[in-house]
Amino acid sequence: MFTTNNPAATTASQDQLIWKMLFDRQTALLHRRAVPVFWENLARLGYRREAIPDIRELSATVFEETGWQLAPVGRPFEPAAFFALLAERKFPVVTRIRPMYAFDFSPEPDLFHDLFGHVPMLLDEGLANFLHELGQAYVALPEGSPAREQLWALYFFTAEFGMVQSDGKPHLYGAGLLSSAGEIHHCVNELTPRPAFDLATVLNTPVTGARYQNQYFMLPAWEQLTECVEELAGMLATSR
Repeated sequence: MFTTNNPAATTASQDQLIWKMLFDRQTALLHRRAVPVFWENLARLGYRREAIPDIRELSATVFEETGWQLAPVGRPFEPAAFFALLAERKFPVVTRIRPMYAFDFSPEPDLFHDLFGHVPMLLDEGLANFLHELGQAYVALPEGSPAREQLWALYFFTAEFGMVQSDGKPHLYGAGLLSSAGEIHHCVNELTPRPAFDLATVLNTPVTGARYQNQYFMLPAWEQLTECVEELAGMLATSR
């Protein structure tokens, strides 16, 4: 039997296997569940089940398409640093992939979550502008401002765990849903609440990062994501 004494080569091979298994699992589960633009952008970026995309090459493609760049990071970091990158049209990508024991649900963002869940949606101009506006709004607020927590909640229940009505049916667009089999099964369960998106409610809903969400907010239309930025700007202006 062939063996290798190169730990790096073994790790890279294991990472590729996990990527392939996750890719196959998610593309099957997301059939007719993900927003159409997700599939369009997955194809535009040339994603393949056989190979993890090269972050540097992918960043160049994303920049050419959108003006955004990908910023490789070793691990997730605090919201302040995260939003500062969004304000500069940079999206952090964690460079490690989840271990097998966290296959169906990773409590923290990982390589698959970021590359498969977030990056294809960055090619949507409306969502990309929404993220940029969130980043700018966050860094403009003073440290310790309660409004910063509210912006984190808005990001969390849209870009991470958002749903939208598309062609009269509910579709997933949040990266935490697109990249997690366990989260999808929980989300589509008929007992899981999926209330209509309301900005004031979302801003004051506690964020839960270490387990499945208690509820998922449903945008009635994709355009509301852009409209809520203007509503948010008015709310922040009156709170200062």
